[in-house]
Amino acid sequence: QVQLVESGGGLVQAGGSLRLSCAASGRTFSSYAMGWFRRTPGKEREFVAAINWRGGRVYYADSVKGRFTISRDNAKNMVYLQMNSLKPGDTAVYYCAARPDDAINYVVGYPYWGQGTQVTVSS
Repeated sequence: QVQLVESGGGLVQAGGSLRLSCAASGRTFSSYAMGWFRRTPGKEREFVAAINWRGGRVYYADSVKGRFTISRDNAKNMVYLQMNSLKPGDTAVYYCAARPDDAINYVVGYPYWGQGTQVTVSS
């Protein structure tokens, strides 16, 4: 099992950048693929990005491709989401999630979730 805590959210102007962090507990962190999701009020939770166990494969939603970068540091039990060229449409609560397999192309099947961090992009 793994526990997840997100940080790094905040208020930023359109065109700006933020870096989200997700701290994971548990000695088997490197056995989990990790993902980032987001949710805005009244909408379904949306997949953003995922990274496999060793960080060699990544997968992005089309809406963030070329602007967001997911990475991980297994030595520190951390996963990151670097968000550049932010738009007001990126405003959401961002969640970190973990899955005990390497199927990062599947946007369902994440049993472990953090509490989320708010990102607000002003125009």
